[in-house]
Amino acid sequence: MTANLIEKLEEIKTLVLSDKALEAFEKYYADDVVMQENAQPATVGKESNRQREQDFFAKLTEFRAAEVKAVAFGEDVIISEWFLDYTHAEWGTITHDQVSVQRWRDGKVVHECFYYPV
Repeated sequence: MTANLIEKLEEIKTLVLSDKALEAFEKYYADDVVMQENAQPATVGKESNRQREQDFFAKLTEFRAAEVKAVAFGEDVIISEWFLDYTHAEWGTITHDQVSVQRWRDGKVVHECFYYPV
């Protein structure tokens, strides 16, 4: 399964870095996906998370950089460290490292939590 996850992460990374993050979301996230930012309440379900993602990208005023710095794989788990640099209409300039922990089932992300400085 790990080799399969490596391929999936490579495609997600390519899509995100090509300004196609929502395409990656549609392809690789399960209908019952749960997503969470740090210790904030989780967002449950693909439709609710789609709306959250669309809102985030709609409020980006400038996207300067994204880079995957490190990746670790386990059984049905991908942990990736990203460097992000962007400006958001509500949050201002954001330049930080972010860790994503994804849990996979049947080729789809079923849970993802993002960890970053606040």
